[in-house]
Amino acid sequence: MLKHSLMAMAALGMLTLSAAAGDKVVNINADLNNPDRIAKEDLGNKEKVYDETALLLNKAEEVDLPEVKYEDRAPGSGVRYERAFVNAPPMIPHSVEGLLPITKANNACLSCHMPEVAEAAKATPIPPSHFTNFRPETTMKDGKVIKEGKELGAANTSDVVIAKAQKLNTLYQGRFNCSQCHAPQSNLAPVVDNVFQADFGKDGELKAKSNLIDVMNEGVQ
Repeated sequence: MLKHSLMAMAALGMLTLSAAAGDKVVNINADLNNPDRIAKEDLGNKEKVYDETALLLNKAEEVDLPEVKYEDRAPGSGVRYERAFVNAPPMIPHSVEGLLPITKANNACLSCHMPEVAEAAKATPIPPSHFTNFRPETTMKDGKVIKEGKELGAANTSDVVIAKAQKLNTLYQGRFNCSQCHAPQSNLAPVVDNVFQADFGKDGELKAKSNLIDVMNEGVQ
């Protein structure tokens, strides 16, 4: 068992093997990029083709997928589903006909979901996290990368873990594509039952509200 564990660790680059005699170190990755080996194995051109049956949950029998019927009620009249988990992007409880595609110059979602009009439109207001730029300020100076005022080393561009959040008065343009995270609700029974139970806190307030702006840096500070 120990022998197999050591071999597995070595294969993952977690262990340096020493020869039985002397202090010679065996480099197990010496031939990793050997051109002859790569050409022989043709690693870059191997194609895997799967038919539809290979994608089924149970290959022993075919599965009849239910017909998908998306919500067709008009904006303001739909029934919201609770979020799948805390701070999960809420689903769209109304028809999106005529609202897509969304572009930077034409975003119909903003007419109802901007915080200043959301209450009157009976819509979920866009949360503060969407009005915040979390990306680190990155510039070039004398050929060097400067992130959040810190010069980064040539081999490491991940020194800055937490960006200084910049609160904006307008929607952050990295968030303009609403349908990238928010999908329309559909009325169907799932093929596989989901027994996951989300914990929305004692009062369940986070079933329909986001506190992402307050917990963004949890676990990394």
